[in-house]
Amino acid sequence: MMLWNLFLLNVLIMLCCWVVAIFNKRAGIVDVAWSFCIGLNVLLSAVLIETAPDWLRVFIGVLSGFWFLRLFWHLLRRYQSEQQEDRRYANMRRAMGKFQHLGFLAFFIFQAGLAILFFLPMWLLLNTPAEQWGSESMILLVVSALIMVIALMGETLADQQLYKFKLNPENHGKTMDQGLWRYSRHPNYFFEWLHWFAYPILGLAVGLYGLWIYPVLMWLFLYYITGIPFNEPQALKNRGQNYRDYQQRTSMFILWKPKK
Repeated sequence: MMLWNLFLLNVLIMLCCWVVAIFNKRAGIVDVAWSFCIGLNVLLSAVLIETAPDWLRVFIGVLSGFWFLRLFWHLLRRYQSEQQEDRRYANMRRAMGKFQHLGFLAFFIFQAGLAILFFLPMWLLLNTPAEQWGSESMILLVVSALIMVIALMGETLADQQLYKFKLNPENHGKTMDQGLWRYSRHPNYFFEWLHWFAYPILGLAVGLYGLWIYPVLMWLFLYYITGIPFNEPQALKNRGQNYRDYQQRTSMFILWKPKK
């Protein structure tokens, strides 16, 4: 019942953001709302669900909650700094034509469903009774926490480096190839993917082996659906040979030493 109520809450948030997008014609707010919904789901569940041991509720409430609320803040900051609509959504708007409002309504509600989908690992862990968590749980908790912290530090650094680079007007038309971006064309995506290993590792303690689908699912989304397939063609269109040179010497995803 609580999961259904969270979904309805997420739908309400998405509907409010959809109304905003109708007036300002900037549907990128859906990304902001998505991260906020997951963060809100995590915090509410960690506080209200008393099934799991307290240490697990604190772990998920603090680390997972902070992960998604930091992502929300970063996406909100990026959204506010944009002078025009994100090209992904501008292309969707043109493709839908006169049906764009209904099309985006369906898309925003779909994102509420995705928010629940990517919240499920935390939900399942929080609904596992305290007596099922054995002595090995603490070891797995430490490993999961290390992954979370490394991923958080890496993604925060990558996002901040790119944000500062884009703020400088002298960098217009140039490719960010410094810092973490020297070793990967998408270091933010790499650390986002790394973060999703924390939940299945912790789930090993209570037999939640199905959680291993989430690193695979996130990799598929980033590599083939929502992330890289949108960004790379747009970068080539805007920066041409400059970006082609960057592609040739820099790893696409995993951080690796650049080619000479």
